[in-house]
Amino acid sequence: MPPVAPEFQHTEEAQELLGKSGDELHVLMARLGEPAYRAAQIYHALYVERRASVGAMTNLPLPLRERLERETRLSLPRIIRRYDSADGTVRYVLAWHAPESAAGNAKSGLKPVASVEAVFMPERERQTICISTQAGCAVDCHFCLTATLGLTRNLTAAEMVGQVLLLLEENREVLRPRTNVVLMGQGEPLLNYDAVMAALRIMLDPAGVGISPRHATLSTSGIVPGIERLAQEAVRPKLAVSLNASGDAQRDALMPINRRYPIKMLLDACRRYPLRSWEHLTFEYVLMGGANDSPDDARRLARLLAGLRCKVNLIPWNPGELPYCAPEPASTEEFRRILTEKNFGAFVRYSRGRDVMAACGQLALLENIRPAPSAFAPESP
Repeated sequence: MPPVAPEFQHTEEAQELLGKSGDELHVLMARLGEPAYRAAQIYHALYVERRASVGAMTNLPLPLRERLERETRLSLPRIIRRYDSADGTVRYVLAWHAPESAAGNAKSGLKPVASVEAVFMPERERQTICISTQAGCAVDCHFCLTATLGLTRNLTAAEMVGQVLLLLEENREVLRPRTNVVLMGQGEPLLNYDAVMAALRIMLDPAGVGISPRHATLSTSGIVPGIERLAQEAVRPKLAVSLNASGDAQRDALMPINRRYPIKMLLDACRRYPLRSWEHLTFEYVLMGGANDSPDDARRLARLLAGLRCKVNLIPWNPGELPYCAPEPASTEEFRRILTEKNFGAFVRYSRGRDVMAACGQLALLENIRPAPSAFAPESP
């Protein structure tokens, strides 16, 4: 991706290009009196070539580029801070440029976003990008530091796709053949359903960002209407459900959302969920020492999940300024052993990036180490 071009003064009616589908770009080209094939050229430049500015879209004629620079926006996030973990994980604090005018911001209906976080996790044959779907979160899981932020607002499709494009470009020198995308950063994806699905359709489009549905996962705290809507989608990611308890009283205490969508209602929706031939549901279970990690919890969990085609990811709680503690290794292994004996695929997932607050449940915009410089999108003065 070439360097970002100098900023242009846009009109209040300037349309955002990033996050637009092919159909939306066709509508825009028709409005501008351009041939339909220009939409496909812009779509390719945005999502395959990862062009950072309209000026860099050299597959377009110069007069069209100049017009688009005047009449549209291309709003990639900028990197405010970068935190490098000893294990290779990188936590990014991202923000977007302020709106060009108060009138333009009022017309969009969006509050400025101070910052959100995304995480890049390199591995031997792949990389995983964890993105945020909201600025903050309203679900209030009591063991999660992100909940302490509250909710600022939903992110747009452009803001979600922009996180993926930016992290791919920022790490272009170390990219492996396969990219995984997980919607497990700040926010509850199913409470921002329409924008999340608009972003995912672009990410999962072979002619777009090109992520395979097998390599994309949406994690939810258990928003039943959202799960039911997702079940009807022709193109969708894998589904992961953050369960974290073996009974309603326990889950009420850990996850207040359970009072609205209790375990039976949630698991009924999961049983109705249409799995593809290659697919299993994933249940995420954060193990907290003395709170939900007993052998009896494991046995109750096995009974709850009986008959579901699923696997269980056991995630030892990651440190934070909350009144919980990580489980003992022996308790974790016993929990896993009990589930395995009940014929569940149960896997202990030790989170990466804990030393830079990049692990599950730690994304709370904490400034905990000296930031490293960004090679791609430095902060504006």
